[in-house]
Amino acid sequence: MYSRNDDSYSAKEAPVQEGEEYDVKIEDIAKKGDGIARIEGFVIFVAGTKIGDEVRIQVDSVKRNFAIGHKV
Repeated sequence: MYSRNDDSYSAKEAPVQEGEEYDVKIEDIAKKGDGIARIEGFVIFVAGTKIGDEVRIQVDSVKRNFAIGHKV
C-alpha cells in the first residue's frame, strides 16, 4: 500500500510552477553546492548562490519533492 509523507508534493500540487519567478532567501547549501530556498517548506535548489542571498529565481523544473531554479 502506498502512503504519502505529509512533506511530499506532486508536481501538480507543489507551491511553485515551472517558468514562474519567485523572490527567495537561500537558507542552506546542498551537498553538491547549490543553494537551498524554501517556499511553503518546498525545497528549491538554486546554483550559484550562498546562504543569506536574497534572489529572484525562475523555476526550471518541478519534481515530486523539490524544484530546480536559476537566478534571473
